[in-house]
Amino acid sequence: MPMADDKRFSQFRPHPWHGLDPGPNPPQLVHGYIEITAFDVVKYEIDKHSGVLRIDRPQRTSALPPSLYGFVPRTLCGDRTGALTAAANGGDGDPLDLCVLSERPITAREILVRARVIGGLTMVDGGEADDKIVAVLDGDAMFARIDELQELPSVVVERLRHYFATYKLEPGAMPVTVTPYERAHAHRVIEAARADYDAAFGAGAS
Repeated sequence: MPMADDKRFSQFRPHPWHGLDPGPNPPQLVHGYIEITAFDVVKYEIDKHSGVLRIDRPQRTSALPPSLYGFVPRTLCGDRTGALTAAANGGDGDPLDLCVLSERPITAREILVRARVIGGLTMVDGGEADDKIVAVLDGDAMFARIDELQELPSVVVERLRHYFATYKLEPGAMPVTVTPYERAHAHRVIEAARADYDAAFGAGAS
């Protein structure tokens, strides 16, 4: 049987947060580990200890996620990330969230995608920064020419903003603030989140 050209491989499944690299050219081109698809009415989330996808909660609202949703491996929303949001007291302590737009419907979760960053959304939840980086699937036929968030149809940005402003609504929940920002700031957020991760877990942790 012919040998594979690339003989480097993991004998075991890597931890999605710690064992995968953040991308081929971060902060411009990143990897996204997808937890939720645009068809999910249940919020799935990586268990930080085991790396297994678990059910966080059923969604209370009828809104569906407007994109693929996951996180950038080896990032952490810590003090550096939180400092980029004036209204926040710090980061939320989670990997950096990532929304990935694609022309074709992608129904599989627990997949790794290459995504080109075009902007993001500042979100403050309970006083903590919970940024949502917005990207397009690398090489996507429809979104290939999009470089900045404001180049998207306005309804796409509004759907993203509205979803994150409402998806956590529960009795007695405090409203959250969601504000779009440009690609340059998204790059700064990614770099800060990578630095927060290195400070917490060590550079090159795996």
